Amino acid sequence: MASSTTFDPFSQPFTLLLRDGTPFNVTIPELDEFILYSVQISINYAAQLGACLLFLVVLLLLTKPDKRRSPIFAINAVALTLNFLRTLLQCLYYTGPFNEVYAYFAVDYSRVSPSDYANQVAITILTLVLLVCVQVSLLLQVRVVCITVPKVYRHLILAFSIVIAGLAIGFRLAFCIRNAQSILSLEPLSPLRWLASATNITTSISICWFCAAFIIKLGFALDQRRKLGVGSFGPMQIIFIMGCQTLIIPAIFSIIQYFVDLPSMDSNVLTLVAIFLPLSSLWASASLDYRRKSSKQPKLHGKLLGSNGTASTGPLINEKLLIGPLSPSETATSRSSQSNPPSPNNIRDQGMHVDLEAQRMASPDLRRGGT
Repeated sequence: MASSTTFDPFSQPFTLLLRDGTPFNVTIPELDEFILYSVQISINYAAQLGACLLFLVVLLLLTKPDKRRSPIFAINAVALTLNFLRTLLQCLYYTGPFNEVYAYFAVDYSRVSPSDYANQVAITILTLVLLVCVQVSLLLQVRVVCITVPKVYRHLILAFSIVIAGLAIGFRLAFCIRNAQSILSLEPLSPLRWLASATNITTSISICWFCAAFIIKLGFALDQRRKLGVGSFGPMQIIFIMGCQTLIIPAIFSIIQYFVDLPSMDSNVLTLVAIFLPLSSLWASASLDYRRKSSKQPKLHGKLLGSNGTASTGPLINEKLLIGPLSPSETATSRSSQSNPPSPNNIRDQGMHVDLEAQRMASPDLRRGGT
């Protein structure tokens, strides 16, 4: 009876045999931990898989044909496709022979096919190419948002961004090579922990740097627009805002992965960046199309309205012709009213509908002064 009170059936061990008949023990908590980890990480990758597929379909449907030739669209679409394939292969790993109970506890992968090894190597390569696409996309957006920054500061920002992105890609490349070698030779990953940690750290630093660059530029742009009384957001401001939003969340995930023990937390960083980056281009494109449509409306009103803002119809013109020609004073008055330049208020009202950053890019004087 005393022995039965100390026995814990939920932590009891059970015996398995190796291929040569050597027995080894596995406890129920170890088995539970293995199953729970597999389920949690499978849910994580499955959620990333569905989100990437959904945003890829949205990007293809909402992007107009003339915008699909732009480099940013191609990079964003490729990034979503690569991340979709990466998460799909990860799901296949956790439902394949690598993750079977006996293969895991006995470290016996004799029944793993060569295609399963190829899938594992492909995951590391896809992660590297995905990181390259993300870094190139961020560099292009930083180049766009810094177009109005003075030339010296712009070159410094771009140079530092290239260095940060190069470090992240370099460490990922080194880890990709060493990880592929360990997969093919079935070596343990413990000697590569420092390299994996350095890869995650450099990637987190790059995401935080681009996030800080967008936030600082956004602050200056919003302050300048507030001083000029411009309230609406243009394509440039949309890129700023979405750049901040799309990078703040991945930056938070890249930091909390060192404090929260969740399966494959670091994989969410690249997925979030790949998902959120197309949103800025879609919003900016929609805003630019809306501005173009709005700019066409005054032209349509000008065709329907006369110079005095009243409807110019046939009966009124005929009535003027029937009355007779205008007197010299009336003719001078009409000419002066037609030749007067628009008032400053009208100019300011027209400027309210033009992007402030676009004005600085288009005006040679402002561009010369900005550089």
